Amino acid sequence: MVMKAGRYATSRQKNCQRCSAAKAKCDRRVGGCARCATRSLPCVYPSQVSTPQGNGDTGEEAFASPLSATSTTEHLPLNPYIGSPAGIAIHDGAVQTLQLTPGETATVTSPVTSTTGSSSFNSYPTLTTSQLLSIESETLDFSNLGLFCPIQADDIKTRWLNSYVPDPTQKIKAYPIGVRVFIHRILKSYAATAVRGQGLPPFVHPSQLGETASRAPLSTCLSLVRICEKPLSGSEGVATDVLEREMNNVYEHHGTYDDMTLLAAFQAYLIYSMVLHFRLSQGPNSFLRQAMMNLQDLASLSSKRGLVCEAERRRERPRLEAWVAAEAKRRTLYTMYLFDSLLLAEDGLPTFLGTELYGLPAPANKALWNAKHRRGWETTYNIYLTDWPEDDFRIDELWPVPEDLAEVGLVERNKRVDRWIEKVDEFGTMMYAVTSCTHGG
Repeated sequence: MVMKAGRYATSRQKNCQRCSAAKAKCDRRVGGCARCATRSLPCVYPSQVSTPQGNGDTGEEAFASPLSATSTTEHLPLNPYIGSPAGIAIHDGAVQTLQLTPGETATVTSPVTSTTGSSSFNSYPTLTTSQLLSIESETLDFSNLGLFCPIQADDIKTRWLNSYVPDPTQKIKAYPIGVRVFIHRILKSYAATAVRGQGLPPFVHPSQLGETASRAPLSTCLSLVRICEKPLSGSEGVATDVLEREMNNVYEHHGTYDDMTLLAAFQAYLIYSMVLHFRLSQGPNSFLRQAMMNLQDLASLSSKRGLVCEAERRRERPRLEAWVAAEAKRRTLYTMYLFDSLLLAEDGLPTFLGTELYGLPAPANKALWNAKHRRGWETTYNIYLTDWPEDDFRIDELWPVPEDLAEVGLVERNKRVDRWIEKVDEFGTMMYAVTSCTHGG
C-alpha cells in the first residue's frame, strides 16, 4: 500500500538554513544571502536539500567552519562573496553556488555565462548531501586555553636586529638559490590563496572562521585582500594604501586584543605583508621593513600568551580549542620566520637560524589539522599519543645535526624524522624540504 506524503513533506520554509536557525532576517538572494556571505558561510535553501530517510544522525558534532570543506586548493570552491568591506569593489566574475541534488552529490553551476558552464566536481572529492550539511560550526570556547610559552619570546621581537647588529651566538644559515626560489613560490601561493578567496593559508585553522570563533582582524583581512586579485590597471597604489591603512589600524589596537584576537591580528598582519610583497610590490618598500618589525612584535606578544598546551607537556590530550590555538600560533610563527628570512636574503643580508624557537613542536600531522569533528579529532589525538608517548617531534630536530651527537643518537634522530614525515600535511612537508635542502639530513 502506498502511503500518502505528509501535509508538509515539502518544507514551506523560504529563508536559508542558516538564517532560519538563527531566527534572523534573510534577503533570499540567489547564490547566497547577504548574512551568510558576510560570515563566509555556505548558503543553502530548503528547496535545494533532499532529505534521505532516517534522521541522518552521524553521531558526531562538526567543529570545523564551512571553510574546512575548502581547506586545500583541491577542495570545493568557496562562495565568492566573502564579505567585501563597504566601498571596496571586487572584480566581476562567474559566481559559483552549491546545488544539492536528489542524487546527493555536489555539483556546481554558474548563474552567469562562463567558459566552464555547469559541471560536476570531477577534480574534487565528491561529498554527499549529509556530509555537506554536517560541516557546521560547533560553538567553540576559546577561553581559559591553558597554554604556556616554553621559549624566550622577547628574542622574537628583536630578531630584526640580528642582521644589523650581529650576535656572536647566532648561527648563520645560507639558503641555496634553489631553496630560496622554492620558499618564494610557496609563500607566494599562500598570499594567492587568500587573495583568491578559495581556501585558507595552511597556518589558519578552518575553525577560526566559524560563526562563534571568528575574530575581526582576520575576517576583515580575508575580505580586504580580495581587491588585489584583479586590480584595474593603475589602481595598485590605491590597493596598497588600503592595505597599509588597515595594517596600521590592526597594530595600533593590538594592546586591546584577547588571546585569540591577537592571534588573528598576527595572522592578518602576516597575510597583508605577504600580499604587499608578492602581489603589489613596486620595488624597495620602506613600509614593509617597518611592517616586519611590527609583525615580529605581534609574534612575540602572541607567543608570550602560550605556544604549547599544558596537557601536551603532560602527554595528555588537550582540549580541542587549546590545541587549535597553539598549533595555529606555531604554524604562523614558522611561516613568519620563512618570510623574514626570504626578505633578508633578497636584500642581500645574512639570515640566522631561529634558535629562539628551540624545543617547540614541529607542525602536527595531517589527520589532526584536517579533522572535521571533535570526536574524530579526539580519537586521532589518542592515536597520536600512542605514536609519540614520550614527547613531540620538535622543530630543532630539522636543524643541522649537532657536532657532538653520537652515532646512536643520530640513528634515533633519523627514526624520529621518518616517523614524523609519515603523517605530515603539505605544510610539514614544505618545512622538511626547506630544512633538509638547507642543512642536509
